[in-house]
Amino acid sequence: MSERTAPTAPLRARAEIDLAALRANVRALRAHAPGAAVMAVVKSEAYGHGAVPCARAAVAAGATWLGTATPEEALALRAAGLPGRIMCWLWTPGGPWREAIDAELDVSVSGMWALAEVVEAARGADRPARVQLKADTGLGRNGCQPGDDWAALVSAALRAEAEGLLRVTGLWSHFACADEPGHPSITAQLAVFRDMVAYAEERGVRPEVRHIANSPATLTLPESHFDLVRTGIATYGISPSPELGTPADFGLRPVMTLSASLALVKHVPGGHGVSYGHRYVTPGPTTLGLVPLGYADGIPRHASSAGPVLVEGKWRTIAGRVAMDQFVVDLGGDEPAAGTEAVLFGPGDRGEPTAEDWAQAAGTIAYEIVTRIGTRVPRVYVNEERDG
Repeated sequence: MSERTAPTAPLRARAEIDLAALRANVRALRAHAPGAAVMAVVKSEAYGHGAVPCARAAVAAGATWLGTATPEEALALRAAGLPGRIMCWLWTPGGPWREAIDAELDVSVSGMWALAEVVEAARGADRPARVQLKADTGLGRNGCQPGDDWAALVSAALRAEAEGLLRVTGLWSHFACADEPGHPSITAQLAVFRDMVAYAEERGVRPEVRHIANSPATLTLPESHFDLVRTGIATYGISPSPELGTPADFGLRPVMTLSASLALVKHVPGGHGVSYGHRYVTPGPTTLGLVPLGYADGIPRHASSAGPVLVEGKWRTIAGRVAMDQFVVDLGGDEPAAGTEAVLFGPGDRGEPTAEDWAQAAGTIAYEIVTRIGTRVPRVYVNEERDG
């Protein structure tokens, strides 16, 4: 991912990342879960914001754990000098177990094949692996099923721990519907998690942390906080769900502002087709502005004829289809100069759209809007210095 600390010349486009906002978000999330440690999840380049700068800011604000999906993401954080606990959970057979052990990562194990591979790697490393056992409490993705499967995994992990090959550092799971208030699966999963944790602990597992709470659970379900909460999208100031509340409702501020410089402004007559397929035809004489961002940059094509953009204080809407590298807005006869800033989304302070507005326009979730912004868009980091 391209990174800059300050623009040296006008940019085609930029994603400004406000690290002061991120630090404030981490502090707010700590306040929501005062009895638990906070894991800042920085997978997928910190949801599109830039993993290393955001991880450093999160740690500076008091996050004591970092989380990634893949081991490669976690190893990159360690290579960049990030200290402390780093956990990764999406493994496939033959994954870099030895490298993870050497880097003192916490690795997630959901089944016997993974436990066998990490034990073998620990034998070669001549040091114990840090292993967290994941329980499938109802999400149906990764994780070990309750009953006989969990009993076998716990038993095998304890045998390996007795041999000095691993340390069971955590027991964890993940909610399916924590972003849907009142969904019956929430209490059901919590009950299953408590039972599976109790089973493991009764047989001798002594985890450092037990955790199930994601961003929505951190914000709304204090009974789910246990020892650690994993905050992903909320770290970046985006509400996990409009049903739960706005970012401001939780004391959060969006971290990313996406903008571009208008590449062209021109007059066209009425009846002029715009972009592929002429799904938009000008209703009368007008001016068109060309925004040099497209679906290759992560602008969702599903937002064609719907995505909002702020130009000179006015909301505009994408005119016609989003193309690979560009899209058009109808400026309604206004004549901003080429190079004028077009703001696609940000915190909303200046009246600009937010990532949630784009999610509504594209029929998706705000997570996807920020995470999909591509590598052609430089990340420009502001407020890098610690507060105070």
